[in-house]
Amino acid sequence: MKHIDFYLDFISPYAYLAFEHLPQALEGLSYSVDYRPVLLGAMIRHHGQLGPAEIPAKRTWTYRHVLWLGHAHGIPIDMPATHPYSPLAHLRLALAASGAPTINRYLAETIFREVWRGGAEAADPARLAALQARLASAQPLAMAPGDAAVKAQLKANTDEAIARGVFGVPAFVVDGQLFWGFDSLPALRACLQGDPWFDGPGWRAADQRPSALPATRPA
Repeated sequence: MKHIDFYLDFISPYAYLAFEHLPQALEGLSYSVDYRPVLLGAMIRHHGQLGPAEIPAKRTWTYRHVLWLGHAHGIPIDMPATHPYSPLAHLRLALAASGAPTINRYLAETIFREVWRGGAEAADPARLAALQARLASAQPLAMAPGDAAVKAQLKANTDEAIARGVFGVPAFVVDGQLFWGFDSLPALRACLQGDPWFDGPGWRAADQRPSALPATRPA
């Protein structure tokens, strides 16, 4: 059985879509999954990038694209009333409820659907309080979301992801191999099935060539 580390941030519509579609995309395969919350914004800053929503034209395309993907794959999705928003409260709540570096599928599903279904304000304090109460009613939270240990765990998860080469979400790591994005799910499936292509030059040596660009671009 293969194991997948699934790095996610609730702010990402692509992570939501990948989460919802994963069982169908990998249907019939034997695998296990650890869902690992990370702070996408910290990864973007680490790599010196702008987020898609920070580039006006890309923001427009991204929102249209994710709504199309939901429509095309039969996944219910509504844009939150405000986006982007700060996902820290949702990330910390997930880790506080779990008390571990990973969260289970129920926790991930509950929070993803809270953000990406219904079109309400994701960061509304009343909704966040109601979400926390709902999770606590199913099982008491292992820690308080504001605990230093929770904040440290989120940072540790994010640092771990960066160390493994993760630069965005959703990201999937299998046997040290990284797959990124909703559209990587077919490749992830092929890898889990043992497709020998992943041992060949198309995968192993694709980046083994010099770049003609300067190491750092002029300001």
